Amino acid sequence: MTDPDGPHLNAALICERLLAEQDGVLSAIRIIDRIFFITGEDGEPLAKEQPITLVIALKSGAARGSYTVRVRMEKPSGEQMPLLEAPVFFEGEERGANLVLNAGFKPDGAGLYWFDVDFETDRITRIPLRVIYQSPPVAGHGG
Repeated sequence: MTDPDGPHLNAALICERLLAEQDGVLSAIRIIDRIFFITGEDGEPLAKEQPITLVIALKSGAARGSYTVRVRMEKPSGEQMPLLEAPVFFEGEERGANLVLNAGFKPDGAGLYWFDVDFETDRITRIPLRVIYQSPPVAGHGG
């Protein structure tokens, strides 16, 4: 079990774009929990990939020193895919660490994908992302 005194999860999200200012302030643009893929006549998506940004912000609290954060993606089938393993360093108090993963998301199909975030060996959160396949709109016939 993660120590209740820290570190603390400040944010865990998926967005379309992340702005990182010179002073270290982050701005998440278009936070999403679902992506639509337009399909062709064969039912397959026309675009095979969608850019996404995964953001995980942690605050130290009582935690001090170096630790490991891992991110895994769980496909709708339940298959686990490792995505990221990164060291983080905590100075304590309100100081923290931001992990940012810019990726081209390539789904295997429609359904609910989960991004599991582990601090050392404990899961601290799950981030959902639903993939929806959608037929293109058909122009109506005038009468």
